[in-house]
Amino acid sequence: MSERRLFVHELEARLDELLLLALRQRSGRLAALALEALPRDMQDRVLHWVAVAAQSSTELGGVLASHAAAHLLKLDEWALAGLAAFDQGGLVAAAAVLASHPDDLHAAGAAQGSVQGSAQGKSVPFADVESRLVHVLQALAGQSLKLAPGLTAWTDTETLWLPETLVVESGHESVHLSAEAYYRRYKCMMALLWAQLHFGSFDLDPEPALALWADRDGALAWLALFEAIRLEACLKAELPGLAADISGLRGPWPAVLAPAVTELSRPAASVADSLRWMSAFMAERAMPPRFPHVFALDPAAVRQRVRQRGAARIAAEIPGRMAGRPLNIVRGAGGNPDTVSSPVPRTGEGDAQPDSAADLACVPPPADRSGSSAQQLDLSVSGALHPAGPGVWSPTSGGEAELATSSQTPDARYDEWDYRRQAWRVDWCQLFEADATSGDLAWVDEVRLRHAHLIRSVRRRFEALRGEDRVHRRQFEGEEIDLDAHVESWAERKGGGEGSSRLFTQRRRSERSLAVMFMIDMSGSTKGWVNDAERESLVLLCEAIEALGDSYAIYGFSGWTRARCDIYRVKRFDDRYDNAVRQRIAGIEAKDYTRMGVAVRHLSGLLQRQPARHKLLVTLSDGRPDDHGDEYRGRYGIEDTRHALLEARGKGIQSFCITIDRHGADYLPQLYGRSHYAVIDDARKLPQKIARIYRRLTA
Repeated sequence: MSERRLFVHELEARLDELLLLALRQRSGRLAALALEALPRDMQDRVLHWVAVAAQSSTELGGVLASHAAAHLLKLDEWALAGLAAFDQGGLVAAAAVLASHPDDLHAAGAAQGSVQGSAQGKSVPFADVESRLVHVLQALAGQSLKLAPGLTAWTDTETLWLPETLVVESGHESVHLSAEAYYRRYKCMMALLWAQLHFGSFDLDPEPALALWADRDGALAWLALFEAIRLEACLKAELPGLAADISGLRGPWPAVLAPAVTELSRPAASVADSLRWMSAFMAERAMPPRFPHVFALDPAAVRQRVRQRGAARIAAEIPGRMAGRPLNIVRGAGGNPDTVSSPVPRTGEGDAQPDSAADLACVPPPADRSGSSAQQLDLSVSGALHPAGPGVWSPTSGGEAELATSSQTPDARYDEWDYRRQAWRVDWCQLFEADATSGDLAWVDEVRLRHAHLIRSVRRRFEALRGEDRVHRRQFEGEEIDLDAHVESWAERKGGGEGSSRLFTQRRRSERSLAVMFMIDMSGSTKGWVNDAERESLVLLCEAIEALGDSYAIYGFSGWTRARCDIYRVKRFDDRYDNAVRQRIAGIEAKDYTRMGVAVRHLSGLLQRQPARHKLLVTLSDGRPDDHGDEYRGRYGIEDTRHALLEARGKGIQSFCITIDRHGADYLPQLYGRSHYAVIDDARKLPQKIARIYRRLTA
């Protein structure tokens, strides 16, 4: 008996669970109404694709849910076309494909290409740049502020909200920008939001000045513009690199603003000066010019949000104190929670105007600006803040180099397998390859001295392995008689056959034709004694393999999301095992995450180009595939890595994994097969066991 179809309230609950609608102040009622009339199996299929899309973007999942009822005949094909468009061109490209007429689905590929042509570099979802922005925000504000996607740019003094998607247009035509240019736009907007808090945009209550003008929105637009001028000047004094990005984004100021720019650029300028210039320009009834980095600024709305937050804290701490005083909940237009609206609370005629003294008690005090804020930055967190010219900030290490690395063109792009779609995400991962950092050569010498006895023992075994002769049976001539061949030949002759004349054995020296790639996990979880064990194991392996003469290479891998997959060269196949390689082994250190599939694809490609008859990929790791965010961890990462290993097998490459994860037996059979992995329960045993494992693999 088939299941009954889901009703509207049930569909709303499922959509809310998948798309986090309540958290984002959205409603799924319209989509639920369209889906209610469908049979249960079709409802389940739509919800499946919504869940798949939501793994990439909740906004994408919402678009898919809204249009699914019109594309039921080719639902799978339509959903895959939209997901592919999102991977290549972002949310705008995907929305164009998903909103296409059902009869035009056969042209989805062409539509995707045309949309991508106009939207390539035109729309970049916030999720694509979030990890990089979080680093910059941590450098600016430590852990005191959070970052989140919204409908517009604003701050409630605890969270900086940035638009979920940026779409830049000039008149009726799209402006074509690179993905990196969009990241800079997001970064500039975030920097100005932080500057509002740091440089006192909320220090003064603007309501008395705003009350003089009937056009409140126009006055707020002028206030936002003049505050942007003042804040940019403040940033120029302390963070000239960010100020240069903002200046390049906006272009020249109009000549009519020159007097205001001069005055607001003074070190002593404050929000009071911005209010004075606002009043001067409002008196002329001129509309403010538009700039891409200037966004809405409503201090009264922010104060209202802060008051609500403070009252909620008091109510939580003293339950009886707030009895009978309900809080105003921020809703959409008309107070309807189902209405989709900007999350910025607006003060209107019906709102109680805040008392200035009470508000000033609620708003956090302005930051101490007696010294340079840049001097307080944790430069080890991110190199995204760098000087663009003379200024207060003069970093002594790492900043410019790290930024150059993060903004450079990737060395390669790789597809990634999405098991939920049963399809490839084309050019999904950006890979960057660089030499590993050099470490202390004295550490390698200390390891060689400490394990001298073990190294000698392993080398003797490996030298014996190199000198072993292989017995070739059933030869026409040889040093010894092959008894098995003689017995079989005698039996054949007794039965009336001719019998074989291959009755001897020969011993021949076997020439090893082997290339081995060691893929070393450099994720953050290896920090500490696991990392030490990995490095010691590599020293022992190199000392032993040199006795065999095998061709081998060592590469580390780590990364942060699909946009930053890093490969670190420790030893190439044609590198000699010299002091430079030893120093790079000593310099192996824990980095970020374990996006393993792209590393397997890249390194198996390097291994495939070696001329050896036998090729072996050995992974040394301490855990399962993982990456920043929830998408890659779990089954998604395991399935992508399994696909990459199957691709390597198709190239004639055998794979083996040595892991220190005690739970490795739960997932390694899915990746490597039953007999192609080894779980070591104690990392301190790794140096002693790895040479034995290598000998068994290559004998």
